[in-house]
Amino acid sequence: MQTTSKPATRKAWAKAIAQPGKEFPLTPLPLLSGKIPAGLRGTLYRNGPGRLERGGIPVGHWFDGDGAILGVHFTDAGATGLYRYVQTEGYKEETAADKLLYGNYGMTAPGPIWNKWLKSVKNVANTSVIALPDKLLALWEGGEPHALDLETLETKGLEDLSGLNKLLPYSAHPKCDAETGEIFNFGVTPGLKSTLNIYKSDRTGKILQKSSVTLDGLPLIHDFVMAGQYLVFFIPPVRVNAIPVLIGLNSYSDAMEWQPKLGTQILVFDRETLSLVSRGETESWYQWHFGNGYVDDSGSIIIDFARYQDFTTNQRLKEIATGQTKTAAEANLWQVHINPQTSKVTELEKLVDRDCEFPVIPPSQFGQPSRYTYLSVQKKGVDISQEIYGAIARFDGKTHTLTEADLGENRYPMEPIYAPDAINPSQGWIVTVVYDGNSDTSEVWVYDSDRLDEPPVCKLGLPSVIPMGFHGTWKPA
Repeated sequence: MQTTSKPATRKAWAKAIAQPGKEFPLTPLPLLSGKIPAGLRGTLYRNGPGRLERGGIPVGHWFDGDGAILGVHFTDAGATGLYRYVQTEGYKEETAADKLLYGNYGMTAPGPIWNKWLKSVKNVANTSVIALPDKLLALWEGGEPHALDLETLETKGLEDLSGLNKLLPYSAHPKCDAETGEIFNFGVTPGLKSTLNIYKSDRTGKILQKSSVTLDGLPLIHDFVMAGQYLVFFIPPVRVNAIPVLIGLNSYSDAMEWQPKLGTQILVFDRETLSLVSRGETESWYQWHFGNGYVDDSGSIIIDFARYQDFTTNQRLKEIATGQTKTAAEANLWQVHINPQTSKVTELEKLVDRDCEFPVIPPSQFGQPSRYTYLSVQKKGVDISQEIYGAIARFDGKTHTLTEADLGENRYPMEPIYAPDAINPSQGWIVTVVYDGNSDTSEVWVYDSDRLDEPPVCKLGLPSVIPMGFHGTWKPA
């Protein structure tokens, strides 16, 4: 929801990003309260921009910060954690120079105009992660993934998932089928007519199959959804005005134009052949993230997603990097029904009338009916133009009720991650990293997934503040 600008006020959450995150080696984490569940065995990995300045100069957008990975290992002996920056080539070069050298999503390369032409956009590896059997991939949708060691988080370098010495753009939201082990993802090759590349991989991440379709202009596609036998993409009416970007006058973010007359395009692909089944169009909206998708008994595709009425969210995310926001951009959880043969929307319903984001379901239920969706939500009564998400909640798709976890004042959870219990298949845990603005510390909180309205079952201390990040994953032991 777009509002008029208000004077920006510095809130408690801003302290979490005021300084670059400080790395720490593998460290035993103190148990602050409760007890680690006996069935919580595995590793939480989280990714996000760890530093938003270099040499005293701020980056242009929250998306521009260098990626840093938090790993928290839960074992029979307790919990240990470590935090390391992804050692991208751009990160190492800028560290040595102690200044910004590259352009990115929200900034052009500093210096003379020819530097803007010669310097490529830096792969910041800051958006998400996927844990493969033998490596962790740090993901950034504008380029290739970086491979890291699962235990030490040591950066191994760019990962060629094609096996053809041909690095491909690999987006930040792969979808994994829990039964087959197949991994689906996409990447966009930019151009005046862009190419949407779709990948099918085995459980090791190796790309076995690829297809592509041509798109009009250069849209912004951040996520997609796996729904039964289909892969579904929503292409919102955002297009990059490519010429100013190519000649170095504008960043990608500043060159993006909201063009609601284009409507939202829907593309449905067959997940076996990766061929296009149908292409359609519906009303305009914007979305960053999907919750889940499945095919119901009538053959319709059912999809849950966090819907914005326009692209004001981009301005808000730009402001977050400064520590002071004045723009409200509200997302609500919606559900859409689609005819897969025509991509026609047959039903559209708002499920949660609260500002919410980062919808998450149990990984075992990707592509299948899932009763519960876990979300980051705004606390009731706050000014959403100036606060960030201060609570997490569970939406029950059967009863249409929301169960909320109250973390208290000036505490800010990151995306809730679902961790299945290793002993009891019907039990699950929600693991989140919380910044406490009262004490200027970061902690790991664990909730019973069925009892978010009760206190956490345990809290763990972290050695340093972890700046708010984007996405994470859970790798069972």
